[in-house]
Amino acid sequence: MAIEMNNVAPPMPACWRKETKTHKFCPGCGHGIVLKALGEAVDELGIQEKVIFSVDIGCCLLAIDFFNMDTVQTHHGRTNAVASGVKRATPDKICIAYMGDGGGYAIGSQHLLNAAARNEKITSILVNNTNYGMTGGQMAPTTLPGQKTETSPYGRSVEQQGSPTHGPEMLAAMLPEGAYVARGTVANPKQLKKYLKKALQAQINGTGFSFVEALSTCPTNWSTNAAKTWDFLENQMAVEFPVGEYKVPQEGGNE
Repeated sequence: MAIEMNNVAPPMPACWRKETKTHKFCPGCGHGIVLKALGEAVDELGIQEKVIFSVDIGCCLLAIDFFNMDTVQTHHGRTNAVASGVKRATPDKICIAYMGDGGGYAIGSQHLLNAAARNEKITSILVNNTNYGMTGGQMAPTTLPGQKTETSPYGRSVEQQGSPTHGPEMLAAMLPEGAYVARGTVANPKQLKKYLKKALQAQINGTGFSFVEALSTCPTNWSTNAAKTWDFLENQMAVEFPVGEYKVPQEGGNE
């Protein structure tokens, strides 16, 4: 994140809670970058008072008191279902579902796919760090082929455990026109914020379901130093999971 030339950090987004707090994520975790990009997107769109922010179980639940916005914690994997219900009950609200790769692609996959199939007018944000971070770094739906985790100590075997889940590609193929689907990365916060703003704008416009996957870092469970962390993110994850827009209202195609 950018630091001004006088070494004073830029102000926090207005939608962040005003009291100063100790950072709750592990050193090097990408959640903070995703959340700052989201906070700035909310501020720039001027929708703070309309947002209902739903957080899943896992590392992402530590965001439950980051924002000065109405926030609800859901059962694991049920975040899209809760956000969909809130949106249907209060269609004037901007409903955001925030989850990890396990919450969206494993225990919550049925809710993600069905929300997309119904073209629910919500915004779903999924943070992909290729493992179950909060519970010790087990293999997740997004673990790369050959990647070692607590439950794949010899590396993920595609033959035995299957291939990683490619969520944006899957959702873009099934969603109707008007939906928005993209994959960003914490390695490019400005682009990630642009994608998040477009996803929220799609909900504001009522054109359809919007989804952004964010490639993120987990040096604690990857057991990597700073250089190896960014190398894995930019040179391995981004190869398996290409960054870009997969479905854009009234435009279509990749960017």
